[in-house]
Amino acid sequence: MASRPSSSREPGDLAPVVEMPPTGAKGARLQEIFEAWVAELPTGSPIPSERDLAEHFGVARMTVRLQLDRLAQRGLLYRHRGRGTFVAERRVAHTEHLTSFTEDMRARGLEPGSRLLGIEEIRAGAQLAARLEISASSRVIRIRRVRTADAEPMAAEQTHVPARRFPGLLDQDLDHGSLYDLFEHRYAVRVAEADQRVTVTDLTADEAALLETEAGRPAFRIERTTRDADGTVVEFASSVYRGDRYEVLMHAKRDPGRH
Repeated sequence: MASRPSSSREPGDLAPVVEMPPTGAKGARLQEIFEAWVAELPTGSPIPSERDLAEHFGVARMTVRLQLDRLAQRGLLYRHRGRGTFVAERRVAHTEHLTSFTEDMRARGLEPGSRLLGIEEIRAGAQLAARLEISASSRVIRIRRVRTADAEPMAAEQTHVPARRFPGLLDQDLDHGSLYDLFEHRYAVRVAEADQRVTVTDLTADEAALLETEAGRPAFRIERTTRDADGTVVEFASSVYRGDRYEVLMHAKRDPGRH
């Protein structure tokens, strides 16, 4: 599991004593204090009780609860009923740039990995044929993998590619390296663009078991249709990412003609 840098402060210690504003901006100031404090603590560190924090900073318990709730909503903390509040694991950000999982993890200083669950050749059928823009009778290779970051499960992934375009793929080593690198260097197929759909879901029991977490936990479901420079579909992939380890970032610009 990825951990935060070590700190001289013990996990159970209260946040540092600082001067609070007399009125008005206590909530905002407390948020700044908590955010800086949590960033120094190792993953899984327990957070003191709301009552202890309220007494420590001389604020209302409701003020503390509100700021802790906001940190939890941002994924910096998580709550476990009956046990308390804890520092969440650092999240990996997914951006609008088209990268492979391997490239994405390495760019964030994490070691990517894969565990192959299965690979098989199947008939496309109507639904997959529509996704891959091929005939329903065409053959498709389905690859199922658990993707890891620093040896911890990050996503459960299912990828479909046209079998005709990737002969011999069933015999390749898919436990190591990037699938996109394999496409490019062995098959001269270079991905150029992709359409992605991101939705929020709850992990099923089977997905949770693969990702080594609890069923019902929030997750991102990402569907991606990838094309080459000619616009031909290369793959259709569906992945489920752990919501406590992943986040989606987007850059948007407003049309200057809108008012």
